[in-house]
Amino acid sequence: MPAMMQPSGEPSLRAAQEQSNGPTALRIILGVKLRRLRQSLDISREDAGRAIRGSHAKITRLERGQVGAKERDLRDLLTLYGIHDPQEREEFFDLARQANSPGWWCQYSDVLEDWFELHLGLEDAASLIRTYEVQFLPGLLQTEDYAFAVSKLGYPTTEPRKVARIVDLRMARQKLLHRADPPRLWAVVDEAVLRRPFGGVEVMRGQIEHLLKMIELPHVTLQVAPFEVTAAAAGTPVTLLRFAAPDLGDKVYLEHLTNAVYLDKPSEVDQYTLIMDRLCTEARQPAETADFLRRILDELR
Repeated sequence: MPAMMQPSGEPSLRAAQEQSNGPTALRIILGVKLRRLRQSLDISREDAGRAIRGSHAKITRLERGQVGAKERDLRDLLTLYGIHDPQEREEFFDLARQANSPGWWCQYSDVLEDWFELHLGLEDAASLIRTYEVQFLPGLLQTEDYAFAVSKLGYPTTEPRKVARIVDLRMARQKLLHRADPPRLWAVVDEAVLRRPFGGVEVMRGQIEHLLKMIELPHVTLQVAPFEVTAAAAGTPVTLLRFAAPDLGDKVYLEHLTNAVYLDKPSEVDQYTLIMDRLCTEARQPAETADFLRRILDELR
């Protein structure tokens, strides 16, 4: 069924809600629509900020979906932008209320870093997740034992109870691969990832067996990049996220030990997409990867 369209030819707010999963995506969509309204009237961020008793920086955060919209601010902005029809205004308010609702990850606020919370929301809304890993297996494909082993490495001075909570969060993330409308996960991992015995032989054996089960799912693709793959010279983990909602452009997620970078400029996204495409071309194809996993499993027995 085609998306409901506004007279301008853009999908309606209701269609945007139906094509999105979770508050993070809706918050970004609301910001995009507010930015387009402002720009169509040639209103500066400074003028928009004054209308809501704030600054241009506040408008920037709102338009980027970094913060939720307060009802009073949204009401004043819609008035400034000439949106007076009660029904149309209510659609914006309804979108804002949904965008401000807490995501499932809020229950893990005791161990959830601010810079990672945005990724969870984007991941939850994505229709396609492409990821390349050079050190560890993707969090969406880790077993609980493997996750515990690598989490202890990343948080060596953290008490076991907190590490367990971090692992619980990682396991909760994986539910999106088993929901009724799962995203497609396309992962490429460096061969070295599978050669590192995190947690010992038993843990790695269970992890490889888990990978063999996961790649049987029609929406999960795994490739291994052997040591001779030159495209792997990117040298850093990369995740690309694509969304069904037309107002949500592709995102690039680059995670570091204590923070992360989010890129969404078309030129930046294109550069990382090219790297991912090269990796997928040069890496072992899915059937070859399955055979490779079985060989590793035999070596661990």
